[in-house]
Amino acid sequence: MKTYQPREQAVVRGWHLVDAKDKVLGRLATEVARVLMGKGKRDFAPHVDCGDHVVIVNAEGIRITGNNKPTQKIDFRHSGFPGGDTSTPYGEFLKTKPERAIRLAISGMLSKTRLRDRQLARLKIYKGSTHPHGAQFAAKAKPETAAAPAA
Repeated sequence: MKTYQPREQAVVRGWHLVDAKDKVLGRLATEVARVLMGKGKRDFAPHVDCGDHVVIVNAEGIRITGNNKPTQKIDFRHSGFPGGDTSTPYGEFLKTKPERAIRLAISGMLSKTRLRDRQLARLKIYKGSTHPHGAQFAAKAKPETAAAPAA
């Protein structure tokens, strides 16, 4: 008996809509990272990109826990030029760029391989509740409505 090896061409990708309103940043990031990697699928293999697409809405409603995190946790960036460092406390960072904060948290939870960029490309984050991916979710719901018995 041979061991089954999933092929990337045979992967069926689904779409998941996640509402980030009043969710904790780290817990949301772990759930989304698992979906992007495809760990919940039966055909999961760590060397194959078999994850699904994820759309996160209401990113401005994300929160972090802990008394001191909004002031002590820092987002640090450096441009590469002398004096080009920028430090922003997370409390302010979540108010100004919540999409970037969520993307950084999820990116840190994905495996550090060549697959990470492809997995992150399937992640869409929106500040408000509207997004342009309604057709993907409508196509998913159509077979269910067509299966309803006629009166």
